[in-house]
Amino acid sequence: MPKLLVHVVTGPENPSRAALAFLVAKVAANEGHEVTLFLAADGVQLLRDQVLDSLAGIGTGSLREHYDALVAKGVRFHVSGMSAKSRGMTEADLQGKPAEFAMPDVLVRLTFENDRVLTY
Repeated sequence: MPKLLVHVVTGPENPSRAALAFLVAKVAANEGHEVTLFLAADGVQLLRDQVLDSLAGIGTGSLREHYDALVAKGVRFHVSGMSAKSRGMTEADLQGKPAEFAMPDVLVRLTFENDRVLTY
């Protein structure tokens, strides 16, 4: 099956688009694709527990439900370290999540390792 990278730069300011990114990733994972998410810019905030628990898009569903389904499928999350730092995120925000901070070189590597890239 082809591999998919979902690059998420939209944050809680646009809940429908943010939830859509996770929904599309979930659908791809459910269809058997290997899926990876890279969160950057305002998208890094989507992994904060308060955002996961409260964000729902119009017609795109609950961020928490999509996230939990992705975790159950073994999907990994990469979080831009520079974006996270500038938004006050720390290791504590990622504790217990299948996520790690990453630099731009990881995004470049993932882009070339995957068959398709979607950006939200």
